[in-house]
Amino acid sequence: MARWLFKSEPNVYSFAQLQARGQAGEEWTGIRNYQARNNMRLMKLADQGFFYYSNEGKAVMGIVEVCKLAHVDSTAENPTWECVDIRAVAALARHVTLDEIKQDPKLKAMVLAVNSRLSVQPVTDAEWNHICKLAGYAV
Repeated sequence: MARWLFKSEPNVYSFAQLQARGQAGEEWTGIRNYQARNNMRLMKLADQGFFYYSNEGKAVMGIVEVCKLAHVDSTAENPTWECVDIRAVAALARHVTLDEIKQDPKLKAMVLAVNSRLSVQPVTDAEWNHICKLAGYAV
């Protein structure tokens, strides 16, 4: 299973909104970056990811999973743009901030720490396990 990180703004689409969608999940629309789109094309059903608030909050908020494979983004005028559907798995009791991630030697090479602009990015198993530990989430 691969691991990922999905970025959002709480005032645009919050983790609580995703939780409210339940098992149906939500189409992860609006991505207009080729690298982020290509990451979604690599995803498999049940791959897990972090739900991360960028700009406002700057923290890992929860765990999500892919519930529908890459398909044409319903908000795109051009079928080049694809997305996956994700659903909430669990909220994190303790949010892990970007500052913590950047200051942690075990996370210094994480894509979020070195390329924080990429909206959908891979997470290594070691990074996943470490952030889950910091958040108090049992893997």
